Amino acid sequence: MTNGETPAARASDVLVAGSGLAGLAAALGLARAGFDVVLSGAGERTGRGRTVALLDRSVAFLDSLGLWTRLRAEAAPLRSLRLIDDTGTLFPPRPVEFHAAEIGLDAFGWNIENDRMAETLAAEVGRAPGVERVASGVAAYDFTADAVRARLEDGRTISARLAIGADGRDSKARRAAGLDARIHAYGQSALTAFLAHRLPHHDFSSEFHTRGGPFTLVPLPASAAAPNRSSLVWVMADEDARRREALDNEALAEEIERQARSLLGAMRIEGERGIFPMTRQIVPRIIAGRLALVGDAAHVFPPIGAQGLNLGLRDVEAIIACAVEARDASRDIGGATALSAYERDRRPDIVLRTGVVDGLNRALLTHFAPVDFARGAALATLSAIGPLRRFVMRQGLRPHTARLRAKSSTPGSPPAAATRSRPR
Repeated sequence: MTNGETPAARASDVLVAGSGLAGLAAALGLARAGFDVVLSGAGERTGRGRTVALLDRSVAFLDSLGLWTRLRAEAAPLRSLRLIDDTGTLFPPRPVEFHAAEIGLDAFGWNIENDRMAETLAAEVGRAPGVERVASGVAAYDFTADAVRARLEDGRTISARLAIGADGRDSKARRAAGLDARIHAYGQSALTAFLAHRLPHHDFSSEFHTRGGPFTLVPLPASAAAPNRSSLVWVMADEDARRREALDNEALAEEIERQARSLLGAMRIEGERGIFPMTRQIVPRIIAGRLALVGDAAHVFPPIGAQGLNLGLRDVEAIIACAVEARDASRDIGGATALSAYERDRRPDIVLRTGVVDGLNRALLTHFAPVDFARGAALATLSAIGPLRRFVMRQGLRPHTARLRAKSSTPGSPPAAATRSRPR
């Protein structure tokens, strides 16, 4: 191309806008399914103590893409979960423990650093036939009846039958399509960090329910410098977050150990820590003409219960299944029928998970004796009644999506037994 020439438009089946974890997974999965994909956007690195706990369904999906063997080497298993009431209620319930072995699983999930997962996904996308990776983001969209045309920041133009907005909570794709987003700020922030500690975690994820929000320690793999490591997500009031943000690492580590009741012994902070405001963002419609939203572009809620990226990966799995179904039926992959099927498929799961996370967070913030009593009674009942406890564990892992229950999304080879056996 010589100076002054207009770059030629690039035609593709799918444009994926956003190169975060959800966007990378969408691009790779669609390419594995035989679509021609353009992935737009610079690589994202979150760092600052951020991890993701990949639950059983997400592990199976990543395994179907041929990724799990490499990701597992970087992840720590979550074989048990401990819930501890630290709200200061008058009659605190005893701690409750859940064990994956009770429902026939090796682990509930696996905890991995965000950036390590992103590096693995990006490397695989770079090798995958059928994906063109473009570092420039989208500057403008034109949604028409026949195609979506995107003008990139470097001047290139992409034409696609389907656009996938995986460009985060401030999604430009969502705004360009005129889709609303309702945002609620909780007045809380999450402090995140990687921790080295003196005592082993024994594959336990420990969650303390405090009046400021959950304080959660999740296992991480050992490193050369530290045999015992965990990630921290500590949800607290904004004013507490500002005070703790100003502390040096040593003083903050002492506060973390104290809040953890020295469960893991002395703490040391590794690397950079983060502070993130807590919001809930509801998107009433996650589709528009030739556009489907996935991940944070479609839903945002506090980091409670390891639901965020797991929900986003189920979005990705569902849009791939809908596109494949449309193609196999000789229908338009970006047409109203395919997109409506995606919306119907995902809406119940999104509504349920958003409601559960919001309800738990609000229950912890409520200084109301009947609510405290109900929460304590529920935990005591779970501790005492094994069948109920196992039912709740299965429901927590099972995606509430008919398509995903009925079909195995297998863009690549059939998933191996990553966390077998699965609950029936």
